[in-house]
Amino acid sequence: MHQYDLYGIGAALLDTEIEVSDGDLQSLGVDKGVMTLVDDRRQAQLVGELKDHLVTAKRACGGSAANTIITSSYLGLRTFYSCKVADDDNGDFYLADLASAGVAYPATLDQAEAGTTGKCLVLITPDAERSMNTFLGISGELSVAELDREALRASRWSYIEGYLVSSETGRRAAVALREEAEDAGVKTALSLSDPAMVQLFRDGLQEMIGERVELLFCNRDEALGFTGEDSLEAATRALARYCRSFAITLGGDGALLWDGEHQYRVAAPAVHAIDTNGAGDTFAGAFLYGLNRGMTFPEAGKLACRAAARVVSQYGPRLRAGQYGDLQQQPELAEGNGGTAG
Repeated sequence: MHQYDLYGIGAALLDTEIEVSDGDLQSLGVDKGVMTLVDDRRQAQLVGELKDHLVTAKRACGGSAANTIITSSYLGLRTFYSCKVADDDNGDFYLADLASAGVAYPATLDQAEAGTTGKCLVLITPDAERSMNTFLGISGELSVAELDREALRASRWSYIEGYLVSSETGRRAAVALREEAEDAGVKTALSLSDPAMVQLFRDGLQEMIGERVELLFCNRDEALGFTGEDSLEAATRALARYCRSFAITLGGDGALLWDGEHQYRVAAPAVHAIDTNGAGDTFAGAFLYGLNRGMTFPEAGKLACRAAARVVSQYGPRLRAGQYGDLQQQPELAEGNGGTAG
């Protein structure tokens, strides 16, 4: 009997979302649609220049893997999360937010070090695209010391966010987690996280993947960038060398899934997207919940598409606590179209 269904590792970030125009991004020199690492001074400059804009999201604990783990937890999985926060107000808030979502974490986090907890400024344009400016703070020092090997070995699945590749110590921690999971027979899922991570750190991501992970999450741009292919069909064939299964999110077009034998297309509900921040994280959390509960890939994919569609139709990177309960009561969207993975 496993103590946990899902063990995750990632950066601990406090999210703030602000509505901006494309002109604002240009005048501020912000790259649209990707995550950019910035220092504390640059982030403070951006906040200062945008102080008159509408802040649309309350302070909430975030980070890509945290969003995924919290989604899985609210849906019903037993979860554990390794991260690094500082001994400051934001760090205290972060841990309280994890606990309120039912997510366990290493006891060492209750004796956090001095420093600054990481922060992410998310700029949302009218087309719902998110552009992230991240000051990692103490999360940039996340290392193998933050791993809880006992909790990992007591888990069914582990989950790694690709953003860890941007930190030398974070990348090493991700590799160590994957190796420990393999040794313990724990299945590993990994997300490529962001087109910029694929472009800048492809070799590091491949090291984190190792010979092959059980499940790889990515979107269309990340799949094309990581494989170097110019068509999605070719990219799916190439991705199979790095994973035993994959889920490629396609925005409003749903998702393309491969369970190791068959490929499926799953539709997404038609919604008015206003904020795509957290959509992929939410998809991964719901998908992993489905697999843990014995769903087929098409069934898990339909649930994940419903969850992602709900989150993009409102501001913030995750659903509110009371919104998870009815996700599985929604009507089926579409039947998976079975076929060989080529």
